[in-house]
Amino acid sequence: MKYFKRTQTKKINIGGVTIGGGSPVCVQSMINTDKSDWKAAVRQIKELEEAGCEVVRISLPDMETAKNVSKIKKQIKIPLVADIHFDYRIAIEAIKQGVDKLRLNPGNIGAKENVEAVVKEAKKAHIPIRIGVNAGSLKSIRSINDNLSRSKELAKACMEHIKILENNKFYDIVVSLKASNIAVSVEAYKLIASKRNYPLHLGITESGSIFSGNIKSSAGLGIMLYDGLGDTIRVSLTADPVEEIKTAYSLLQSLELRSTGVEIISCPTCSRCQVDLINIVARVEQAVSKMKNLKKLPKPIKIAMMGCVVNGPGEAKDADFGIAGGKDEGLFFKNGKVVGKVKSGDWVKTIISTINLYQKPQGV
Repeated sequence: MKYFKRTQTKKINIGGVTIGGGSPVCVQSMINTDKSDWKAAVRQIKELEEAGCEVVRISLPDMETAKNVSKIKKQIKIPLVADIHFDYRIAIEAIKQGVDKLRLNPGNIGAKENVEAVVKEAKKAHIPIRIGVNAGSLKSIRSINDNLSRSKELAKACMEHIKILENNKFYDIVVSLKASNIAVSVEAYKLIASKRNYPLHLGITESGSIFSGNIKSSAGLGIMLYDGLGDTIRVSLTADPVEEIKTAYSLLQSLELRSTGVEIISCPTCSRCQVDLINIVARVEQAVSKMKNLKKLPKPIKIAMMGCVVNGPGEAKDADFGIAGGKDEGLFFKNGKVVGKVKSGDWVKTIISTINLYQKPQGV
């Protein structure tokens, strides 16, 4: 049960994926393949699709790359967002190529008339525009030292560009205000949310490696999601983009905003633990990650794996099933009640086979 209420925002359609207006928080990522290799882009996008990515972004640094959009679009299933910097003409070409959404950075897209030219074409094509404000791209923010003032400057820049779009009667807008500083990002998002109801794309930019970046992104995104903000998220990592998807779903699941189908809870182990729980949990997670259609289960499954029988069943009473360890064996329980014993060497097999039972149609 969630103890927070999501902020109501305007519904926006991105190539068939709806965000805002109470829709599930959308999980996004961005490819990092060589700009000239569109086939590599397709391969990576398909990997992201397999991982659960729902919207993917591609950087278009030049006109040649933009002209590959239609080739990529023909071979992927999820909506494609074009990331445009500096040259507004690339954005117009991406629209012609059939992109599903644009991301423009007001800090470097150029003159007002350039933005207006892009808006005109986006309106004709019925595609949304994300105003992506990035602290690193705004010259005005570089001389400001305190976090709150930096947040206000981010929000100010964002509002200026929102008004350009609104003055052109364009309202299919998504907003992001990213900084590598969590406090700056959080306050900037709050400021914009108090002024407009456009969907918010959350992210902590340049968050770091798979280890430090996961921690920093989860801290920042968790604060905002708990405050009810956010319609789409990207966990920005210096890593394989597939890792961004894994973290995003894990974060959303921990806040009961999305489900991967299976949630695993396990204890940190202590001197009472007499089984190799760390290895067992890792093996179960690896096996679960390869299972298909878990999101299509009638309801999410919660599995508990505990290192000892002292508190295990009690701590995992809300789990659908699980095992609590003893010496060379464990107590197998369902819905908090012990129903049998399992040898330690059979834990993984037992857990996986039980998951499979949940995947079978009722009555089979």
